[in-house]
Amino acid sequence: QVLLVESEGGSVQAGGSLRLSCAASRRTVSTLRMAWFRQAPGKEREFVAGLSKNSYKTSYADSVKDRFTISRDNAKNTAYLQMNSLRPEDTAVYFCAAGVSGTDYYVSYDSDYYDYWGRGTQVTVSS
Repeated sequence: QVLLVESEGGSVQAGGSLRLSCAASRRTVSTLRMAWFRQAPGKEREFVAGLSKNSYKTSYADSVKDRFTISRDNAKNTAYLQMNSLRPEDTAVYFCAAGVSGTDYYVSYDSDYYDYWGRGTQVTVSS
C-alpha cells in the first residue's frame, strides 16, 4: 500500500503561483506513474498532469498546458505540481495519484488506471 500525502494548498490571486507536493511512502516514486487530478465544485474529477515512471514523458490537460509543470524528486520521494499564471477556473481540490502498471514511458489520463490517491488539497484562485 502506497501512502500519498499532498502539501497544503492555498489561496492566491489570479496570476499568482503555487507549488503542490505529494510525498510518497512505502514505495519509491521512481517506480510509479504520477499524476495530478482536480475536482471543482459540481464537476467531475479531471486529469491535470501526468508523469511517466522514468520522467521522460509528461502530459497536460489543454487548460493547464504551458502554465503547470509536473515533476518528481526521487531523492525526496516526492512529486510536484508547479502552477503558474493561476486563473479563477483553476480553483478546485487537487489530488495526487500514483499508478503501478504500464511501461516506463506510459502516462494515463484515466483515473481508473491509478492505484493510489492522496486525500486532496484545496486551491482557491480569486479574481
